[in-house]
Amino acid sequence: MTWSAFLVAHWADLWWRFGEHVALCACTLSAACLIALPLGVWLTRLPRTAGAVLGLCSVVQTVPSLALLGFLMVITGRIGWVPSVLALFLYALLPILRNTIVGLGTTPPPVRQAATALGMTADQVLWQVSLPLAMPVVFAGLRTAAVWTIGTATLCAFIGAGGLGVFINRGIETVDARMVLLGVVPAATLALVVDALFAWCGRRLTPPGGP
Repeated sequence: MTWSAFLVAHWADLWWRFGEHVALCACTLSAACLIALPLGVWLTRLPRTAGAVLGLCSVVQTVPSLALLGFLMVITGRIGWVPSVLALFLYALLPILRNTIVGLGTTPPPVRQAATALGMTADQVLWQVSLPLAMPVVFAGLRTAAVWTIGTATLCAFIGAGGLGVFINRGIETVDARMVLLGVVPAATLALVVDALFAWCGRRLTPPGGP
């Protein structure tokens, strides 16, 4: 079978699995942002607690992906999306949380002092000064988390979560390189596109005269 015939034969399935992959990643990143961004803002006022939380998140990063998926599958008693989203969520937390804390902590003291001198409250300084200045750093964390999530999500097919990893799994089982590439190439392309999108957003959010 030629490459064109192979693609035509799997075209509908490819788009279905691609949609599953995007949905899995979008769900995970949305949950990670909802937790990590407010938590990062709160932890900027608690440096010691921030160090402990970041250390715990770093420990999770050392756990191999398949091991974490298997562990969560046992803990939840389920296969598919539930353990997959939990695992990807835990991996996505660190870059978003760390960059939020770092970004908010890099506001120059003279800028804060000037804002305070203008009569701004601490909350106003945070939301109107520190957070806008931190957005390029925050988006860099989102960029890292998104690329990691897209890549790691291919492994979730091994526990029934679907996505582009299904083709990789099939290709390994049948020793079919074309089937493996059917999963690898779209996943890699998606990661590159998302990476470029977040990089563009980060540049757009960088203040004039910034790095």
